[in-house]
Amino acid sequence: MSKAKRDQDAIQPDTDRPEYENDIKGEMELNVGGRGATQRRLRNYQVTMIGFCGGIGTGLFVGTGSAYAKAGPAGLLLAYIIVGMVLWAVMQSSFPHWATRFIDPAVGFSLAISYGYCYTIAIASETSAAAVIVSYWTDITPAVVISVSLVLILGINLMSVRFYGESEVVGGAIKILCFLGLVIVSLVITAGGSPNGQTIGFRYWHNPGPWTDFDGIKGPTGHFLGFLSSFVNASFSFIGVETVVITAAESVDPHRAIPKAARRVTYRIAFFYILGALLIGIIVDPRNSGLTSGDNNANSSPFVIAIKEAGINVLPSIVNACILIAAWSAGNSYCWVGSRMILAMTTDHQLPQYFGRVNKKGVPYVAVVVAWLFGPLAYLSLGSGGASQAFTWLLNLSTIAGLIAWATLSFCYIRFYAAMKAQRVSRDTLPWKAPLQPYAAWFGFIGSIIITLVAGFEVFLKGHWNTSDFVASYVGIPIFIVPIVIWKLWHKTKIQRAATIDLWSGRLQDGEIPLQEEKPNTLWNRFVDWIF
Repeated sequence: MSKAKRDQDAIQPDTDRPEYENDIKGEMELNVGGRGATQRRLRNYQVTMIGFCGGIGTGLFVGTGSAYAKAGPAGLLLAYIIVGMVLWAVMQSSFPHWATRFIDPAVGFSLAISYGYCYTIAIASETSAAAVIVSYWTDITPAVVISVSLVLILGINLMSVRFYGESEVVGGAIKILCFLGLVIVSLVITAGGSPNGQTIGFRYWHNPGPWTDFDGIKGPTGHFLGFLSSFVNASFSFIGVETVVITAAESVDPHRAIPKAARRVTYRIAFFYILGALLIGIIVDPRNSGLTSGDNNANSSPFVIAIKEAGINVLPSIVNACILIAAWSAGNSYCWVGSRMILAMTTDHQLPQYFGRVNKKGVPYVAVVVAWLFGPLAYLSLGSGGASQAFTWLLNLSTIAGLIAWATLSFCYIRFYAAMKAQRVSRDTLPWKAPLQPYAAWFGFIGSIIITLVAGFEVFLKGHWNTSDFVASYVGIPIFIVPIVIWKLWHKTKIQRAATIDLWSGRLQDGEIPLQEEKPNTLWNRFVDWIF
């Protein structure tokens, strides 16, 4: 280590030292500018891994199967590219407090509710998925698996945020290794290197073709409808990518870590989702009945279906174990995000301050418990009839809430950009300038709205009307609008004007984050810095 580096380390504040935390709290004013009482304990490599892998669960490894069956190789690939572009544009935006600051406090209130239940409900979906995944090996009662999953999630989220960060690093590493393995196996299978010796190539792009006929509807109309139907599945897989922005409040060095993690989102979209969609279209026949079997474990994963048909016997269990870890990791991430949304509502005085209480490690334990209490909704998936239907409703509601949040977050940036321009504040003063703005924000805003509106298009087809499905697909819209109206009528809030929007309160203070590290000067150090 160089002398300059040692000297720098000597003067850097130790963010784990209680005295440092007390000093910072004494200098800054809480609940102003979106500040809460959490502590900065997330290291840069943890933020990077959360940004690259956080929220990846069963949607990617299993949920893509049903979308592929409906849309075909080209339809699935195109849907993931478009939704990925929308999400990339959304990622240049920000979070619920900014809706309060840049649009209207009523919108901030409603966005916090929508985004909060989007993730708290998703805790239930991932824990119930974990129970189904375990059924691949054993007939153990699903309720036992759900209970164990919920206890693990609560325990991790009640510990220091650094422990949560480490759990995401471990879970993320397993997901990356699993996906890399699936990429290699997929290439071997399509090249004819599997035990059955069959070379697949792009066989399924020729027969049955790049598109599938949606619900028996022939020709371009059926192909287009199949493509539309895959949007919701793709959106559910992508939701969670944007959560890295939330780590800013608990990151040791947000000015460096958050921009770097946000830039990694482009690689994540390309690596996990678009590459995954391309490989699925190569190795699996979209007519395979296993894709729509409803097993929700490795049996319905398009990758595992291809592996089994290739004659590889041991690998499916390994992949299923990775999917189980992905489900637990995603549920863990969703609980963390949900709790921070509750905390954010206290900083904007939209909930009683009791919900913002933190322990000596800066963990908002009340918010964590409240968010976690939505997890037991997973037990609804064990019922039949009305219970199962209610659980399906919750899943659809979560996805639509996420899409509405994407649209609102994009509009937040549009207003922020307008305020910077109106107040003649240069974007060069920001720690990081999002590219292609404000056009990317407009693309994310319009794209998210379009996907939200087409989410339930199937009920409008002839002979497909179902009141229950219609409500499940679109009830999220009034759930978002009604709180805005109520909050505006009760508090008489006004839409923020660009010239008077607050651009300054709550910003980082001198000494609140460590001094910038020396730039890496060797090839290896530059590689590590690029990774983390």
